Amino acid sequence: MYKENELEQIRNRKIQSMLEAAKKCQTPIAKQPILLTDNNFSASVEANELLAVDFWAPWCGPCRMVGPIIEALSAEYTGKAAFGKMNVDENQVVPSNFGIMSIPTIIIFNHGKEVERLVGAYPKAHIEAMIKRYLG
Repeated sequence: MYKENELEQIRNRKIQSMLEAAKKCQTPIAKQPILLTDNNFSASVEANELLAVDFWAPWCGPCRMVGPIIEALSAEYTGKAAFGKMNVDENQVVPSNFGIMSIPTIIIFNHGKEVERLVGAYPKAHIEAMIKRYLG
C-alpha cells in the first residue's frame, strides 16, 4: 500500500498535469462588457482607468442597437479600455445618482471621474472616437 505522503505527491502531480492540459486547450475569449449593478459600480469605476458605461434597458429599441457596438468595442479595446453595461430597470440607485433621464446613455469615466456623456444611439465610429480621446 501507498503511504499517505506518497498519495499526496501522486495527487499533486495529477492536479498539476490536469492544469497544464487545461491551459493548452483554452482558447482566448473576447472580453465582454462588465455587467454592472448598484453594488459593484463604484468598485468597477475605481478599478478601471478608462471605463465606458452603457446605461440601457431591454425594452429600449435604441439600446438594442447600441448594445452590440459596446460588445464589439469591448473586444477590440481589451487591455486598453473597459466597458460596462448597467440595466436601469434592475439597478436604479446609480442611474438616479447620475441623473440618467434617457437611455441609452454612455458615460466615460477616466481615472474614476466622469469626463464625457453621450445620450442616444450613435454609430460605432462616434462612440469609438469618444473612447480614443482618453487613451494614452
